Amino acid sequence: SRYVKPDWLRLLFRRSRLAGARRVAAAAAARDVVLYEHDRSRFFRLVGLFCAGQGLFWAYLAHFAFTALRPAPAPDTGTDPGPGHDDPSGAVPSAFPPVSPGSLTVAAGCVLPLRSVQRVTLLRGGAAVVLHTPGPLGLGRRSLTVPLRDVSGRAHRSQAAAAVPVKLRGRPFFFLLDTGGIREPRLFDVTVGAFRGF
Repeated sequence: SRYVKPDWLRLLFRRSRLAGARRVAAAAAARDVVLYEHDRSRFFRLVGLFCAGQGLFWAYLAHFAFTALRPAPAPDTGTDPGPGHDDPSGAVPSAFPPVSPGSLTVAAGCVLPLRSVQRVTLLRGGAAVVLHTPGPLGLGRRSLTVPLRDVSGRAHRSQAAAAVPVKLRGRPFFFLLDTGGIREPRLFDVTVGAFRGF
């Protein structure tokens, strides 16, 4: 027969686990603690350089298509079609098709680094965290201070294959934390990695 823990034993186990988490959080509340650190700034600089090069290439291609690829003039028939009549030999080429992939590539190069977290620091007191991410196109660094109540881990670190998705209240996309960069696992689980419904 299957052994079932008594209610008092389950309650005791739950209280001891919560007490352990509180002790860890209380010990960290006296100073700033780096919960996570994984620097990939060189990779994002290379990605930003690639995206900027793609943007310039497609912008030049759009400019070339709009200015140089004009339709050949129609043969002169000797009659003037009059004002308001366009050349029937063909339409002016559009620059929109070459601009579209370039714009999407540059936009991806700007958004992707902003969602990849380099460092998470739990501030003294345990009420807020600071998230550091690369800047757009991998240039510079951006920091974001958020109250801990507005941070929610959407998957446990043991269940995430490569990155832990973290949601911030009021922001449309997830922030991604590589599972190999977690420095304080127990404290991470009860702070940034804890699920909060909002």
